[in-house]
Amino acid sequence: MIQSAATASDHRPVICQVLHSLDIGGAEVLAAGLARELSDRYRFVFACLDDEVGVLGNEFRERGVAMQVLHRQPGVDWKCSLRLAGFFRQHRVQIVHAHQYTPFFQSLLARLAYRWPPIVFTEHGRHYPDSRSSKRVAVNRALLRSDDRLIGVGESVRRALVDNEGLPERRTEVIYNGVPLEKFHSLRHDRDLRRSVRSELGLAQDDFAILQVARLNALKDHATAIRTVERLRHDKVPAKLVLVGAGEERSQLEQLVAERQLNDAIVFLGARTDIPRLFVSADAFLLSSISEGIPLTLIEAMGAGVPIVSTDVGGIPEVIVHGTSGLLAAARDDAGLASHLKSLWQNPDQRQQLAEQGRSRAAERFSLDMMHRHYVDVYEQLLHREVSTERHPMCVTV
Repeated sequence: MIQSAATASDHRPVICQVLHSLDIGGAEVLAAGLARELSDRYRFVFACLDDEVGVLGNEFRERGVAMQVLHRQPGVDWKCSLRLAGFFRQHRVQIVHAHQYTPFFQSLLARLAYRWPPIVFTEHGRHYPDSRSSKRVAVNRALLRSDDRLIGVGESVRRALVDNEGLPERRTEVIYNGVPLEKFHSLRHDRDLRRSVRSELGLAQDDFAILQVARLNALKDHATAIRTVERLRHDKVPAKLVLVGAGEERSQLEQLVAERQLNDAIVFLGARTDIPRLFVSADAFLLSSISEGIPLTLIEAMGAGVPIVSTDVGGIPEVIVHGTSGLLAAARDDAGLASHLKSLWQNPDQRQQLAEQGRSRAAERFSLDMMHRHYVDVYEQLLHREVSTERHPMCVTV
């Protein structure tokens, strides 16, 4: 339950989450979940660097949660950092939790003017191509403090923080993303709901429904997903691709769909907040990204019992074991993705086996409760300045 603004008797420690925005995305969903589930212990406030607060931000604003939009300008924006420092001071922030690198960098600069709070930096993914900048490495090392905590959502992301950001290896750790798995699994066997949602989406009974949930962004490479469906249709597979997500690539992708004469095979739903019920309609889940951290949507699909076909990039192999909990192909390999999806269409037993193994793996490594426990451990260590020697399978210091 989200608690609203502070009162005179509110003694909860104040944690400021700093993000680009609070629109719907992996980092934003994780930050919002922390604020919802841990509000009995901590008072969360939000600072958004960019102009748009977003869907999730509006939810928190309506509940009276303190929030500031900083209107960051390109490059090193000192005025943005000063506004952020003022927000820290106004709310007596005790911990800053920065999601992704630019919010981390702006938080480091802000701390030059407001020296108190330690920073928790969670890196959710990396730009593509990812490269090392000696200037950025020098800045990171100069501004980092001994009590800051450095977290990657997967080992591949943690490795990039060490190799490309120059952050100290012994201080970087992994906390895997988690999702409320039961929320996704509980609907899976509701046949009436499945029929209803498929009807709503215009799916025929014999359509092989492929769901993809991702921002319409170049890194998600929806063009490869579209070519994959084109191959399936050529092979007489009655595939329908349902694309969930908004983004700057939509008009380009719609044009590609029209050029390939696939309007009857691909549905654009835009941003949705009813993802668990959409999973009920799916026969398979597809992710065609060229770069990823630990995608929440993959874990959600596993929790929902939907067999997965994905590209083998970033942290995805940490989530999906090829041939056991999903099927992987190389980035931009529409032929490989199509072959895997055709195999799933032809083999219901394979679909069932992959779904069961995927759900088991998600429960073992990617539960929401497990993730929240590890972030609580980080927060409490910073609040009490104690360093725990205990490490868990989901929280690894290398």
